[in-house]
Amino acid sequence: MRRDALIAQLNAWLQPELINDYCPNGLQVEGCLDIQKVVTGVTASQALVDAAVAAEADALLVHHGYFWKGESQPITGMKRRRLKALLDADINLLAYHLPLDAHPEFGNNVELIKLIQGEGSTEAIAPVAGIAPEGILMMSQLANPCTGHALAERLEAVLQRPLIAAECNATSIQRIAVCTGGGQGFIEQALAAEADAFITGEVSEQTIHVARECGIQFFAAGHHATERYGIKALGEKLAQVCGLEVQFIDIDNPA
Repeated sequence: MRRDALIAQLNAWLQPELINDYCPNGLQVEGCLDIQKVVTGVTASQALVDAAVAAEADALLVHHGYFWKGESQPITGMKRRRLKALLDADINLLAYHLPLDAHPEFGNNVELIKLIQGEGSTEAIAPVAGIAPEGILMMSQLANPCTGHALAERLEAVLQRPLIAAECNATSIQRIAVCTGGGQGFIEQALAAEADAFITGEVSEQTIHVARECGIQFFAAGHHATERYGIKALGEKLAQVCGLEVQFIDIDNPA
């Protein structure tokens, strides 16, 4: 598959032009023209770049790429090493941030809710209205309502790691709101949407007070852990639709 065709297909699915983001979405580092193998992963860290080089990938497709607003612009140190490794190996780097978080089919929020619900669930997953970009906060009924303690156990089981923080109790949870990664600031919007529980990746000091004082159960399950599944699902769709060889590589991160 030609590089331009790959970019066109990803952009058609993710429509990055509709979202005002903190980084460029799409092609960030240009490599070879012909794409046969794609490595996917959460963050384009040196470890993932090195793994893509070892896998002889033609493209590295990630959720967290480079060139964030406000970051230092000189190409030195860590940034130089990462870029040099990509350029030396002629590997294309493609990154999709908020468009992947919010996507209704294979976004991070949708994929985490599917994981929580389990296979066979028919419960609808819908964006919370009035929040931009649409889909950045998703909501669903639980197929099997449970206590906060049981939901905490469920999250740890499916994510295969301990929660970073939880403010939960024995009250039954029926409606969950999800914003993966660093989405803890959406807790009040989850409250306004009448969610019984809010699940995200990170926690801020004030988040716990909001949960305690406003009566919403809260779970911080890890930024990396909650955002593994959108990029993996996107890679699987690429393999299915475009016939590319796609390999998901997970570089562990406790944050």
